[in-house]
Amino acid sequence: MSPHNVLSPRQKALQINLDETIYGSFAEIGAGQEVARHFFQAGGAAGTIARTMSAYDMIMSDAMYGETGRYVSEERLISMLKTECSTLMQRLDLERGESSRFFTYANTVTAKGYRGAGNYHGWTGIKFQQNPGEEPSQVVIHIKLLDNQNLFQQEAIGTFGVNLIHSCYYANDSMEHFVRSLMDNLTNERILIDAIKVTGPAFRHMDDRLLSLELVNNCFTDVIMFNDKGKVVQHSEELYKKNIVALRGSFRPPTLLNMEMLRKGAEQFRNNLPEDEGENIMTLAEISMNRLIERGSIDSSDFLARIDMLTSINQPVLISHFQHFHTLSHYLSDVCRRRVAFAARVHNLQDIFDEENYKNLDGGFLEAFGTMFGKNTQIYVYPEKADDEDMLLASDSVTLSAHVKPLMEYFKNHNFIQDIKNFNPNVANIWSRKVVEKIEAGDSTWEEMVPASVAEAVKKSNLFRSN
Repeated sequence: MSPHNVLSPRQKALQINLDETIYGSFAEIGAGQEVARHFFQAGGAAGTIARTMSAYDMIMSDAMYGETGRYVSEERLISMLKTECSTLMQRLDLERGESSRFFTYANTVTAKGYRGAGNYHGWTGIKFQQNPGEEPSQVVIHIKLLDNQNLFQQEAIGTFGVNLIHSCYYANDSMEHFVRSLMDNLTNERILIDAIKVTGPAFRHMDDRLLSLELVNNCFTDVIMFNDKGKVVQHSEELYKKNIVALRGSFRPPTLLNMEMLRKGAEQFRNNLPEDEGENIMTLAEISMNRLIERGSIDSSDFLARIDMLTSINQPVLISHFQHFHTLSHYLSDVCRRRVAFAARVHNLQDIFDEENYKNLDGGFLEAFGTMFGKNTQIYVYPEKADDEDMLLASDSVTLSAHVKPLMEYFKNHNFIQDIKNFNPNVANIWSRKVVEKIEAGDSTWEEMVPASVAEAVKKSNLFRSN
């Protein structure tokens, strides 16, 4: 990763102020006019700022941007950007449109107040012209604020907003440069970026999905999510109050076994839920970063292919930094506020109960199990069949040390770990690697091992072929 020159917020604001072509407006709600303040304090702001706006009152906000059910939301941010950009260009285009690159920056944030604690986050974005007279491009970003004091949160919001505006004009040459510049003078202990969406001519060379991957790769977020249509979404909104069944894997490619595990796991999970929650289940295909870089580096085309294949079967996807089941379980439980279950294979269970995986934890494997099962997480184990054998292996085939075996029995007796009963033995030994081997060998029987839409996607893009 090549280094880049990191400017301070004041240096960035001054550089923009001194560019006579950049001219725009600010609309900030929730934490003061922290972004605009940087431009006023840097000097020369009259050459950049047409107006600033803070519609804190809900009635005033609705009068300006239309009614909304949620004021800190993507919907409200987009309405702010659309209204402010339209107003700016209608009023100033005739006078200075030929020489100006107009922009509108906006944010709507919930920051720490005097009363209580909460989920501090916000939506921030910009509509801007890369060239005079050009159709505006747009960036929409969701951030989480991790500072525990309002003043520090305000400072982080101000710095991030300056970075965003500056990156659009001066760091737009590559996805890597653009994403890294967003976090200049910040750390992931202060702000996380968990959704980013770009549109317009300035981003013809960029892909939302790859931008999102850059966020995870740079540790600017713990997870990113794509919905069943392959669109970037803000995961905490998508998963809130959902009961989740997750399957961890490489999905290279997704197989009939993968889909069967999610389907049967969800069925058994549903039977264990209260009747009024049985339909509120979301299945997730989760890919950890170590799965993406297992061959030494991340292949962008390979990553996009996995997303395309999974969404071809309408399967939402989560990309995470979590190596172990217990850390992912804890994270999902905090986000969804409901129950979490994993569809797993026997070898996954063997890995979960391997004490060596937890030797770096102060509480060892007991800490990991407390984290994983403490919030009522369940594991549904799908029978496993070795490549050249007929015997199906279930959870009782896991090899355990003598002092761990009673722990497994405890979790099984209390239904935290359950074998999936209604399974299809014909798919039990379909592994992704076997599919790839058949594709590379020119053996067309691989098509019988994956969903039809996945087979079409593989053939259409000529995936997994050695030549």
